[in-house]
Amino acid sequence: MTLTLPPRSAAGSEPHNSRDSYVKDHSDLAEAAEQRAAARQHPQGKLTARERIDALLDPMSFVEVGQFAGGNPSKGFLGAAVVTGHGTIAGRRVAVYAQDFSVRGGTLGRVEGDKILHLMDIALEMKIPVIALLDSGGARIQEGVVALGQYGRIFRKTCAASGVIPQISLILGPCAGGAVYCPALTDFIIMTRDNSHMFVTGPDVVRAVTGENVSFEELGGGELHNFQSGVAHYLADSEQDALDYTRALLSYLPSNCDEAPPSYAYEETAQELVNAQSLDALVPASSRQPYDMVEVIRNLVDHGEFVEVQEMFARNVVVGFACMNGEPVGIVANQPLFDAGTLDVDASEKAARFVRFLDAFGIPIVTLVDVPGYRPGTEQEQAGIIRRGAKLIFAYANATSPMVTVVLRKAYGGAYIVMGSKSIGADFNFAWPGSEIAVMGADGAVSIMYRRELAAAVEAGRDIDEVSAELAAKYTEETINPNLSVEEGEFDAIITPSQTRSSIVSSLALLATKDTSHVGVKRHDNGPL
Repeated sequence: MTLTLPPRSAAGSEPHNSRDSYVKDHSDLAEAAEQRAAARQHPQGKLTARERIDALLDPMSFVEVGQFAGGNPSKGFLGAAVVTGHGTIAGRRVAVYAQDFSVRGGTLGRVEGDKILHLMDIALEMKIPVIALLDSGGARIQEGVVALGQYGRIFRKTCAASGVIPQISLILGPCAGGAVYCPALTDFIIMTRDNSHMFVTGPDVVRAVTGENVSFEELGGGELHNFQSGVAHYLADSEQDALDYTRALLSYLPSNCDEAPPSYAYEETAQELVNAQSLDALVPASSRQPYDMVEVIRNLVDHGEFVEVQEMFARNVVVGFACMNGEPVGIVANQPLFDAGTLDVDASEKAARFVRFLDAFGIPIVTLVDVPGYRPGTEQEQAGIIRRGAKLIFAYANATSPMVTVVLRKAYGGAYIVMGSKSIGADFNFAWPGSEIAVMGADGAVSIMYRRELAAAVEAGRDIDEVSAELAAKYTEETINPNLSVEEGEFDAIITPSQTRSSIVSSLALLATKDTSHVGVKRHDNGPL
């Protein structure tokens, strides 16, 4: 049988409804839609949804999913108010969605919800991270309960993904009402200084209900959520800064709970020895003299690179990511520069959730301790230091990731226990010479332990300050030193500051084969604390 093919079109002409014509028509629509988006976003100092995706992912790696869902190309309306798809960051596959504020204010309705849920299903099936670029007016009012139901489904899917795959949210515009709980349930929230806002009720509602006049910034700006509320984990100076931080963050994270974090080639240099020896100068001998723990961390880790998390919130504790001998680790440390490094309600919750995240994804936990205790006072007791402080205990006690702890100068009372002590589950514990480790400091202990001696000294007419100093010295020699802890097996060794890095690295090398297996799809979730 002979097939007769239709004649080809004349040069320069295109057949009606041909494949080439179809592609060209839709390409023109896409270009026009992007121009409209740019005209709306750029004057506000914001990128379009697709520009954000292109800036985040490796060049030419984005594969869009459901591009025309919710659109009507015949009427020039290309798609829904969210762009979904997948691509790579540093060669590793990630799922990403970006709300498009140029389409119906980026609001969420049935189609937008379905697209996000479908993308999350793909991410869970492929076990790859999900990154959300949020810029939305919230639920689409015209769709009523349908839009609200979609948020509920996204909440549930986000909770199901928690602890299975990393989830990162970038707030690049408004995020209000119930929509705020989408990012709140994810692992990390990144906000920009100028354009991002998060609040449950907006300024107009607040004004109508309470009579309070408040601005967007005061109610839910980036600085508020980074300095005060602790909702956000990083304050970016620009959208590009936010995207760069996201890429840096992902370089320390595994793609899912069953994969090891990425490792990097690393060769020791003479600089490590210089850095190790400088720790003596960085950390004053006096336990009352402050210093910057971040500088200590930078002198311990590869290339001095430390990606801090929640840098501006609860600054008396430091958390973040680094590499040691090419292997990613999470670091938790007291910060003597702020409130002497004491633990309070905010510091406890900040450290607890970070430890929970590290353990959910099998990332080793390195704890650097220099803590005088819990912050005293009625304010902390009324704020629930007992209940909220217990979260840090729970996080460390349930962690199965490799854990190495070093006491630099002091660790007193309950704060010693919760900061990754041997008794709470750490694998290896070390202390520097002269470390002060006890139930309480000498001044408080003397007034309790030596009441009779002090009373007798007063009756004898002796100088009470001189007697107190003598008793404090006795207590310090007998009790406040790491020797007792080593004898009782609470520490594995007394190490010099210059041995700190090598001791941590060798311990982590041994712990690389530690059994961290789990039953089910994940170790545990990383719900907001």
